[in-house]
Amino acid sequence: MPAADRSFVDALKGPQPTYSFEFFPPKDDDGEALLWRTLEELEALQPTFVSVTYGAGGTSQERTVRITEQIAVRTSMRPVGHLTLVAQSRSELEGVLKQYAAAGVTDVLVIRGDPQGGPRAPWESHPDGMTHAIELVQLATGLGGFRIGVGAFPEGHPDAASIDHDARVLVDKAASGAEYAITQLFFRPDDYFGLVDRVRALGADLPIVPGIMPILNFAQVARMAELSGAAMPPEVLEQIEPVRDDPAAVRAVGIELATQLCRDLLEGGAPGLHFITLNRSKATREIFQVLRAEGRL
Repeated sequence: MPAADRSFVDALKGPQPTYSFEFFPPKDDDGEALLWRTLEELEALQPTFVSVTYGAGGTSQERTVRITEQIAVRTSMRPVGHLTLVAQSRSELEGVLKQYAAAGVTDVLVIRGDPQGGPRAPWESHPDGMTHAIELVQLATGLGGFRIGVGAFPEGHPDAASIDHDARVLVDKAASGAEYAITQLFFRPDDYFGLVDRVRALGADLPIVPGIMPILNFAQVARMAELSGAAMPPEVLEQIEPVRDDPAAVRAVGIELATQLCRDLLEGGAPGLHFITLNRSKATREIFQVLRAEGRL
């Protein structure tokens, strides 16, 4: 199938919201079996695309690339290949891109990635590698044949000098060849729309897809938010904290909060929703079914 037919980028600028699902690379064969069960359950929803991230610190590259390739072959879903700079030389990065292309994966999401010591550790470039995600955008653009996406941060990247500078970096990536962005998790629609406004004010019409992660486990999501620089807002805490010791209640509140966030984003003009599934489909399907019943997806 030609690359132009496989890409969803044009759909992001269309009238109908897109919806997509993100998975993380499993650590072992049992985890991989769970992932494939989840993929099979979500395939019935006919997502616009699906993606598999790299592991923390650039680990699990081989499994990520292999599963992404298998999604292209074994399913009807369109895979987006993830790629980070962590612990890889320029030639290795080029090799992964060519491997994706050979498997028919022509949509890629390129990000710097977290340092090997964790999101808050100092960044250390590979001796023969790159320092900034824009360099990876330029590499993929130079190879040709890819539709390129990048990461975005509604509350600003943790290393950014300011949210305005962070928006400028995103616009520079668009000028270098990026055609869409997917955000890190966040909890307030105003943070997302603020980012969109800053990017539009700089003259870029880059589609920015919000990343959605429902709070199903309070400690886990709070930790992920802390590491990514996303604030857990008081209005969220006041609903979650009273039930934080009741897992079923946390899940119910978390799903309702995420569903309302999706409603607000779509009503405000977001081009779609990107669900961070944590490799389990039930909560994502519940949110999706409510939104579809309401005629939003």
